[in-house]
Amino acid sequence: MQKHQIAIIGGGSWATAIVKMLCDNLEEKEICWWMRDESAVEHIKKYHHNPNYLSSVEVKVKPENVCTDIRKVIAMADMVLLNVPAAFLKEVLKEVSAEDLRGKKIISAIKGIVPDENQIIGEFIHQHYQVPIKDIIVISGPCHAEEVALEKLSYITVASIDMGLAGEFARMINTRYIKTNISDDIYGTEYAAVLKNIYAVASGICHGVGFGDNFQAVLISNSVREMKKFVDAIHPINRDIKESAYLGDLLVTAYSQFSRNRTFGNMIGKGYTVKSAQLEMNMIAEGYYAANSIHQINKNYKVAMPIARAVYAILYEKHSPHIEMKLLAEELS
Repeated sequence: MQKHQIAIIGGGSWATAIVKMLCDNLEEKEICWWMRDESAVEHIKKYHHNPNYLSSVEVKVKPENVCTDIRKVIAMADMVLLNVPAAFLKEVLKEVSAEDLRGKKIISAIKGIVPDENQIIGEFIHQHYQVPIKDIIVISGPCHAEEVALEKLSYITVASIDMGLAGEFARMINTRYIKTNISDDIYGTEYAAVLKNIYAVASGICHGVGFGDNFQAVLISNSVREMKKFVDAIHPINRDIKESAYLGDLLVTAYSQFSRNRTFGNMIGKGYTVKSAQLEMNMIAEGYYAANSIHQINKNYKVAMPIARAVYAILYEKHSPHIEMKLLAEELS
């Protein structure tokens, strides 16, 4: 396998899980890690554990390769993996120029949309940093960081229009507990990863207002159809929506105890305000931002999306979760 120097941008649970995967296959000197929190950086240098997320995971990265200087970390690498909340991506990259990313392969592990741009990560990086589409990789689940930490069998899809590049990165993260497959559908997999967060919020809201498993099954089966209609409208190619990158990622996000989007939705369904739910979780639920972005994007495509529309109405128009879910129940089949 060709040697690479890879920079991970982000300090959360998913970033920590990816560092763990890479540590199983690469030498410690090949991994660089940026995060904003100086105290976390010093802790990792000294103890080889992230004190804030997945603290039981040992990360074997050279101390001098972990720092808070993003341009320094990027300069050390030929592959840059982005793993910060989409809502904060512009702020994180504000000191980074197109020249800093020239010639580098960019991997998006962000399952969200840049809110004020209404662009998926690949589009944003391509347009604002002039990174060729062929040099962009998207990774998607179904894969929760918490299960990676426990080394439970998990699956990741690596997508790029350059299938050779996708295969190369897939080998970098393939371990005894991580199985990988590759795809050329970078748009479909990235939009599906955004949409599944909205549907997971819907799933949580339904649980919060008192709907049971029977309705959850109807909700998710309709979510699959809604997802297919939207991604086919955005990027019409031959794809099987039942593959794990689409359906599998949706199912785990909608049902898992580790799903922050489902947890967020459950709190909204129980009567929390958006702000109070966000404060109590102390984690970013990408589905909140995605609901608005998809609503805005869909004004151009006009795809019938009753589930995404209901989530938008609850989160942004302050409609009653009980009333919206009852109306949605009448509309679904």
